[in-house]
Amino acid sequence: MADMETKAVAKYQRLSPQKARLVARNVLGLPVEDAINILRFTPKKAAKLIGKVLHSAVANAEQLPGVDVDNLVVKQVLVNEGPTLKRIKPRAMGRANRILKRTSHITVVVAES
Repeated sequence: MADMETKAVAKYQRLSPQKARLVARNVLGLPVEDAINILRFTPKKAAKLIGKVLHSAVANAEQLPGVDVDNLVVKQVLVNEGPTLKRIKPRAMGRANRILKRTSHITVVVAES
Protein backbone atom coordinates (compact mmCIF):
# COMPACT_ATOMS: atom_id res chain seq x y z
CA MET A 1 0.00 0.00 0.00
CA ALA A 2 1.19 3.51 -0.79
CA ASP A 3 2.28 5.86 1.98
CA MET A 4 -1.01 7.31 3.23
CA GLU A 5 -0.81 10.88 4.50
CA THR A 6 -3.42 12.72 6.49
CA LYS A 7 -3.34 16.33 7.57
CA ALA A 8 -5.16 18.73 9.84
CA VAL A 9 -4.97 22.53 9.85
CA ALA A 10 -5.73 25.16 12.50
CA LYS A 11 -5.81 28.68 11.12
CA TYR A 12 -5.64 32.09 12.78
CA GLN A 13 -4.25 30.81 16.10
CA ARG A 14 -3.36 33.70 18.44
CA LEU A 15 0.29 32.77 18.88
CA SER A 16 3.43 34.02 17.21
CA PRO A 17 4.80 31.59 14.59
CA GLN A 18 8.30 31.98 16.03
CA LYS A 19 7.16 30.62 19.41
CA ALA A 20 5.07 27.86 17.83
CA ARG A 21 7.99 26.60 15.72
CA LEU A 22 10.07 26.03 18.87
CA VAL A 23 7.54 23.44 20.03
CA ALA A 24 6.85 22.06 16.53
CA ARG A 25 10.50 21.06 16.10
CA ASN A 26 10.32 18.81 19.16
CA VAL A 27 7.74 16.42 17.71
CA LEU A 28 8.80 16.24 14.07
CA GLY A 29 9.45 12.66 12.90
CA LEU A 30 8.25 11.03 16.12
CA PRO A 31 5.59 8.32 16.45
CA VAL A 32 2.23 9.94 17.23
CA GLU A 33 2.02 8.44 20.72
CA ASP A 34 5.44 9.84 21.71
CA ALA A 35 4.61 13.23 20.18
CA ILE A 36 1.36 13.46 22.17
CA ASN A 37 3.20 12.65 25.40
CA ILE A 38 5.91 15.26 24.74
CA LEU A 39 3.29 17.92 23.96
CA ARG A 40 1.27 17.04 27.04
CA PHE A 41 4.23 17.86 29.31
CA THR A 42 5.54 20.89 27.44
CA PRO A 43 4.56 24.00 29.42
CA LYS A 44 3.88 26.27 26.45
CA LYS A 45 0.73 27.59 24.82
CA ALA A 46 1.93 26.25 21.46
CA ALA A 47 2.06 22.69 22.84
CA LYS A 48 -1.66 22.72 23.58
CA LEU A 49 -2.55 24.12 20.15
CA ILE A 50 -0.26 21.74 18.22
CA GLY A 51 -1.59 18.85 20.34
CA LYS A 52 -5.15 19.67 19.27
CA VAL A 53 -4.16 19.73 15.59
CA LEU A 54 -2.24 16.46 16.00
CA HIS A 55 -5.30 14.78 17.58
CA SER A 56 -7.38 16.06 14.68
CA ALA A 57 -4.92 14.65 12.12
CA VAL A 58 -5.03 11.24 13.85
CA ALA A 59 -8.85 11.36 13.89
CA ASN A 60 -8.80 12.17 10.16
CA ALA A 61 -6.49 9.19 9.55
CA GLU A 62 -8.87 6.87 11.46
CA GLN A 63 -11.56 7.65 8.87
CA LEU A 64 -9.47 6.17 6.06
CA PRO A 65 -9.80 2.43 5.37
CA GLY A 66 -6.74 0.30 6.06
CA VAL A 67 -4.82 2.81 8.17
CA ASP A 68 -3.21 1.46 11.35
CA VAL A 69 -3.32 4.33 13.85
CA ASP A 70 -0.63 2.71 16.02
CA ASN A 71 1.94 3.04 13.19
CA LEU A 72 1.36 6.74 12.50
CA VAL A 73 4.34 9.11 12.53
CA VAL A 74 4.40 12.91 12.58
CA LYS A 75 5.71 13.54 9.08
CA GLN A 76 5.47 17.32 8.94
CA VAL A 77 4.58 20.21 11.25
CA LEU A 78 4.24 23.51 9.41
CA VAL A 79 3.75 26.80 11.23
CA ASN A 80 3.01 29.60 8.78
CA GLU A 81 2.37 33.23 9.59
CA GLY A 82 -1.25 34.35 9.56
CA PRO A 83 -2.50 37.93 9.43
CA THR A 84 -1.11 40.27 12.08
CA LEU A 85 -3.51 42.23 14.28
CA LYS A 86 -2.29 45.79 14.71
CA ARG A 87 -2.99 47.53 18.01
CA ILE A 88 -1.73 50.74 19.62
CA LYS A 89 -0.35 51.39 23.06
CA PRO A 90 -0.67 54.95 24.31
CA ARG A 91 2.63 56.44 25.51
CA ALA A 92 3.72 59.64 27.21
CA MET A 93 3.22 63.06 25.64
CA GLY A 94 0.46 61.96 23.30
CA ARG A 95 2.56 59.47 21.41
CA ALA A 96 1.51 55.95 20.49
CA ASN A 97 3.47 52.75 19.88
CA ARG A 98 2.27 49.98 17.60
CA ILE A 99 1.71 46.51 19.02
CA LEU A 100 1.74 43.56 16.60
CA LYS A 101 -0.39 40.63 17.70
CA ARG A 102 0.75 37.82 15.46
CA THR A 103 -1.27 34.80 14.36
CA SER A 104 -0.25 31.36 13.09
CA HIS A 105 -1.59 28.74 10.72
CA ILE A 106 -0.59 25.31 12.11
CA THR A 107 -0.56 22.26 9.80
CA VAL A 108 0.23 18.74 11.01
CA VAL A 109 0.77 15.87 8.55
CA VAL A 110 0.79 12.27 9.79
CA ALA A 111 1.73 9.22 7.73
CA GLU A 112 2.14 5.49 8.29
CA SER A 113 5.70 4.45 9.07
